[in-house]
Amino acid sequence: MKKTIITSIFVTSISAFGFSLESSGIENGFIKEKHGKFGTQNINGMPSLSIPLKWKNPPKNTKSFALVMQDLDAIPVTGFSWIHWVAIIPGNYSELKENASLEDKKIVQGVNSWISSMGGLSKAEASHFGGPAPPDKPHTYNITLYALDKDISFENGFYLNDLYKEIDGHILESITLNADYRNK
Repeated sequence: MKKTIITSIFVTSISAFGFSLESSGIENGFIKEKHGKFGTQNINGMPSLSIPLKWKNPPKNTKSFALVMQDLDAIPVTGFSWIHWVAIIPGNYSELKENASLEDKKIVQGVNSWISSMGGLSKAEASHFGGPAPPDKPHTYNITLYALDKDISFENGFYLNDLYKEIDGHILESITLNADYRNK
């Protein structure tokens, strides 16, 4: 019995110090309005004030990070998962500050779904954070950070499918943060 208790305590303490992701741009489970369609910063109608993110305890040997933010609740409305942000982040980072999408030149960003016919932006305009703008109801946004065992050499404007091909077999660990955004 003592071994079981000690093992349980040990496992709990390991998970408490694992790879974690948080954001001061999320309150009570909701992304702050300024990071989406109710914010004042935008690129041709696309909300562009990127959400701040902070992570701790990435796996040993992490060389870079990949970030994917998407909205699976968009599928019934658009017919596809709406991609809001795709980025490759240097391995020595432990955070992205608010508005890093437009201010931090060391991150490489892929195109988001605002490039689609429903968003109408150019590839250059859509190669940034494209904030939440749910048209029908509050949507849940999945923000996933992948710790990678290699550096990724892409230029701005890459596509999510190319990123997934490149990181296949190189993911040390991933963590997902979910948050909602209001539509009204």
